[in-house]
Amino acid sequence: MVKVDDYELREDLYYWPRGLTWAKVEPDGRVRAGITDLAQGIAGKIRFIRVKPKGSEVVQGKGIGTMETGKWVGPLESPVSGTIHEVNDALRTKPTIANEDPYGKGWFVILKPSKPEELENLVHGEAIFEWYKKEIEKGVKR
Repeated sequence: MVKVDDYELREDLYYWPRGLTWAKVEPDGRVRAGITDLAQGIAGKIRFIRVKPKGSEVVQGKGIGTMETGKWVGPLESPVSGTIHEVNDALRTKPTIANEDPYGKGWFVILKPSKPEELENLVHGEAIFEWYKKEIEKGVKR
């Protein structure tokens, strides 16, 4: 884990740059997804999270659900296309888990990717630091 300003960033993840969501490729090829530390920081205390049900088809960059905070209601963008294989039901009763542990217990869905090559559209490796610095600057201005 690396810190850029006040926000944490994991180097082993892939990041969907538009929606500030992340993707982690699991050993079995499925993809776990959630929001970045910056996204939860900008949003503030998360009051409600609704994700599409298990079995739903999603498209990269389109909604996998919605998130509501005291100052924002908006879509959660999927980092990859595929089928929702698992949903984090713990978020229904305690959505603030995504604030407290966005890269761990605060994950949203696990997807079975239909186009694994879409990972190439995500920010990964050394490029994440410069990208994240720019996103933080934008977030501060929001």
